[in-house]
Amino acid sequence: MEKILDVKELRTNFYTDEGVVKAVDGLSYHINKGECVGLVGESGCGKSVSAMSILRLIPYPLGVIEGGEILFKGEDLLEVSEERIREVRGDRISMIFQEPSTSLNPVLSIQRQLTETLELHRGMKSKEAKAESVRLLDVVGIPDAERRVKDYPHQFSGGMQQRIMIAIALSCNPDVIIADEPTTALDVTVQAQILELIAEMRERLGTAVLIITHNLGVVARYVERLNVMYAGSLVETGPTDEIYANPKHPYTIGLLRSVPRLDQPRTEVTEVIEGMPPNLAHLPAGCRFAERCSFVMDQCREEKPVLAEVSEGHFRACFYDADKLI
Repeated sequence: MEKILDVKELRTNFYTDEGVVKAVDGLSYHINKGECVGLVGESGCGKSVSAMSILRLIPYPLGVIEGGEILFKGEDLLEVSEERIREVRGDRISMIFQEPSTSLNPVLSIQRQLTETLELHRGMKSKEAKAESVRLLDVVGIPDAERRVKDYPHQFSGGMQQRIMIAIALSCNPDVIIADEPTTALDVTVQAQILELIAEMRERLGTAVLIITHNLGVVARYVERLNVMYAGSLVETGPTDEIYANPKHPYTIGLLRSVPRLDQPRTEVTEVIEGMPPNLAHLPAGCRFAERCSFVMDQCREEKPVLAEVSEGHFRACFYDADKLI
């Protein structure tokens, strides 16, 4: 399949009083055209920072993208000019943020927030952009779109605000949508509606989607290929069905076992991953999961494992015998 976005050895650091925080350290993954890819991991593992790095939204000088490549249709976004990256943002690559209430401008009407993108990236005149903004709200399921397009963000519920964010993200028919925990602030019913909407838009427009989430149920339903991230690095990657059926990294196993299951007795105790992730400003020399791992060996504390293929398209970064993990 054709790669539309290829992240190679991405490194993003934050310079703090405590030291250099290696938020993203040698991350590599790719997204194929029209594909839905997932990125999962605990809070603070670098998922959102990696997404912000793609669009060069890291706040400088505190944060610096130190190295790597981000190839979008073969063009390295880390090497292009500021003018060029502004052309890509919102036009070819769009982002849906996890908190719509803080992402939408409270003093601008929904119409203006939509028409600004349409005028800037699609060159529409004011009248045409206003008509298109109404159509977009209708597409994402906002009732009475012609009237409500003139309202302000605070006049909408959290679910409706997220639909507006999706409308803005879709306004230029992007090649890639990055959905950064798009359902975090929403109740369960609305979560399902939003995810179905994203899936429907992807099917209709052929847009590739990167879903960043904590919700493994979301991954199981919507994601074709999964990347598991821990302490700034990838520890396992492969087809979602394969990873769920045969996880080959202790961290992935821990994540899957920590999810309550309906097919187990109510008396069954949900497992937890003991301990805390390492301080990203003081990372250990070896495997970053070693201190929390039930299968740790001496080698794990001395060497950092690299991704190696365990089956077709399925990679993991672990020294322990893959066949003995479960």
